[in-house]
Amino acid sequence: MTKDRTASYNEYGLPKSLVDDISRRGRIYEVGGTVRDRFISPGIEFKDRDFLVTSIPFNELTRLLKFHGRVGLVGKSFGVIKFTPRYKTVTYDIALPRKEISIGSGHKDFEVNFDHNLPVEVDLFRRDFTINSIAIDISSGAIIDPLGGRKDIRDKMIRTTSSNSFLDDPLRMLRAIQFAARFSFSIEPATLNEIKINHSLINTVSAERIQEELNKLLTRALEPSIGFRIMRDTGILKEILPELQATVGIDQPGPYHRYDVFEHTMATIDNTPRRLPVRLAALFHDISKPQTRELVDEGATFYGHERKGAGIARSVLKRLRYSKDIIDDVRILVYRHMYTDKVTDKGLRRLIRNVGQERIFNLLDLRRADIIAQGRGLNVKQVDRFERRIREELERKPPFTVKDLAINGYDLMENFDLEESPIIGKILKYLLEYVLDNPEGNKREILLAKAKEFLDTTQ
Repeated sequence: MTKDRTASYNEYGLPKSLVDDISRRGRIYEVGGTVRDRFISPGIEFKDRDFLVTSIPFNELTRLLKFHGRVGLVGKSFGVIKFTPRYKTVTYDIALPRKEISIGSGHKDFEVNFDHNLPVEVDLFRRDFTINSIAIDISSGAIIDPLGGRKDIRDKMIRTTSSNSFLDDPLRMLRAIQFAARFSFSIEPATLNEIKINHSLINTVSAERIQEELNKLLTRALEPSIGFRIMRDTGILKEILPELQATVGIDQPGPYHRYDVFEHTMATIDNTPRRLPVRLAALFHDISKPQTRELVDEGATFYGHERKGAGIARSVLKRLRYSKDIIDDVRILVYRHMYTDKVTDKGLRRLIRNVGQERIFNLLDLRRADIIAQGRGLNVKQVDRFERRIREELERKPPFTVKDLAINGYDLMENFDLEESPIIGKILKYLLEYVLDNPEGNKREILLAKAKEFLDTTQ
């Protein structure tokens, strides 16, 4: 065994000398999603890869890897070693073959038994779907495919590796749906039927794990609607997003919408860019229409649905354990998605201030998608014109927050002999409102004079 000093790597990103050292005692395979994606999209480049080593005990494999790079043992209990080859910054997972089942509340924990003596086929059989159960022998290039994963890829089919797959881990039902949407595959009939039978088991899965699959569906699929329709048809949707299920069949009579609320929502999501906040906002932008719908002579109205929808979005996202930043982004986008573009420059600045510069273009993308999804052939030129106005205003760099003001709280305390107290915030808020209407007034002398006026009228 010799140290890798040549920095000579194979096509998998591993030192050739490491593969030679492993091959003297065992075998090393590439496994997981990168193998699947090789066959789905030939020629694709990968950064992250997973490897499997057989016939070498864990401790011996660890010592061997240390000759060729840096080793981390954070996954030791699962038989996984984090390995960073010398002269590289990428880190790979190198595991021993194992058997596992999900256990505990929320299926968040797994009982793992790893054994270097297990053949690679055993490890492949414990995986979720046949398309994820393919291995490549790195030394020989041989493909190990005991479950016909390559054929299912050619047939564009999602199939479980066993009839107990969803019982072992119910999250796999949502993963099957996510993969179907992401790759534009169909779910094999028996597998689809198992989802219908076992759909209620998704309630035993933790919110964090469900969130992760929803995020993948929303950000990796060109058309997430494929997945949401499968959820609707299998019963999964009413379990994890009953608020969205409630929009199915809610028609929108009148001149503005061609589709019911659910189908309009699907078209909106598909027409937004693959950024999580805006796609989540598309998911929730009309979520309260079932509760706000009122029939009138001209069709139906949904007054206040944006305000009520923002509250529902916040509640659902909290239930699914989203971060405060994501919740705030989505809530504001839903609340503001009915903005009017018929505003003065003052109104334009207030909209930017209320939405936030970091969100304003997501709001415009949401509006574009909302218009397209009405299904009436409307164009988005009006949104494009409004965007040009916003960009021109931003280039002028007017103040939008108290941090943009030409004075701060310390200036107020020093000039008016004030103590640190809530009055400072009130003055700054007053000054911000003033400069939103009068950007040219954002000057120290002017703001101090306006602050004195405020104090004179409130004392």
